[in-house]
Amino acid sequence: MFHFSKTLALLPQFLVGAGITLGVSAVGFLVGTLIGFGLLACGRSRWLFVRWIGAIYTSFIRGTPLIVQIFVVYYVLPGLIGIDLPPLVAGVLALGFNSAAFVAEILRGGLTRIPAGQYEAAKALGLKPAVTWLKVILPQLMRTIIPPMVNEFTMLVKASSILSVIAVVELTRTAQNIMNVTYRPVEAFCVAAVLYFIVLFSCSLLTRLLERRAQGGRA
Repeated sequence: MFHFSKTLALLPQFLVGAGITLGVSAVGFLVGTLIGFGLLACGRSRWLFVRWIGAIYTSFIRGTPLIVQIFVVYYVLPGLIGIDLPPLVAGVLALGFNSAAFVAEILRGGLTRIPAGQYEAAKALGLKPAVTWLKVILPQLMRTIIPPMVNEFTMLVKASSILSVIAVVELTRTAQNIMNVTYRPVEAFCVAAVLYFIVLFSCSLLTRLLERRAQGGRA
């Protein structure tokens, strides 16, 4: 028989864990977006060496498991830079480094949907490249990439559960800790699953809302 009374009594701890999950996912997504724009710039560089750097990074990230990347950031990176990274910081960096490769591909795909005539028209008007990007290209790009970017964030929320392996007390780790106290693993992980569903379903609703607004803006 299931008995949720002891587990639900610890619901505040679950909510704190869910908050940490959202926090590390959001900051990791922000880091990934910034690096993703850098990778996009690398891919469009005139120098072959710079393009190769971006290509190698993307291939490495997409070709290795996230858990390996987390261990590299947590155990290997401190030895290279000589600074011990707290689990939370290492987790955010690992998520950010991982997300960057996928964000870069989303940005690259979004740019391919912008007609070449937009660049030519901006050049004919005498706009500088920076102004062209900020005033012409970027607004159109943002409308195009909203759905896949929100989807990438939801994938990052799911992936954040792996951070429990380096003792980041997010939602999954919280469920494990509560299980060890209550000896109710089924109840603990059922509550965690419900909270994950609420978060991810909210992201799904947000995607639909942003898509409708983007379509309204184009109309």
